Amino acid sequence: QVQLVESGGGLVQPGGSLRLSCAASGRISRFNIMGWYRQAPGKQRELVAVSGSSGSANYADSVKGRFTISRDNAKNTVDLQMNSLKPEDTAVYYCHYTDSYAYWGQGTQVTVSS
Repeated sequence: QVQLVESGGGLVQPGGSLRLSCAASGRISRFNIMGWYRQAPGKQRELVAVSGSSGSANYADSVKGRFTISRDNAKNTVDLQMNSLKPEDTAVYYCHYTDSYAYWGQGTQVTVSS
């Protein structure tokens, strides 16, 4: 089992920044993928950014150039720095971990509004 604890959501004005953090604990595999997904009201959950344990990263086109994912393998954490936020970034953001199995965090609300 792997447990994921997220932090860092909140309310921000358009153009602002937020940083999300996720800490994983439990049976962490040496080779894994950690990242972030989001789900807006009435929409399907979608990939935001993921990173492999080798440091590779993959981003949704909608966030490229604005969001940066980073991870610390020693601490089993993954962060998402979100800059130039837009109202359409409003969603519940979920931390995700996968090796042979997939795990989800409880979600953290990000609201971009003036």
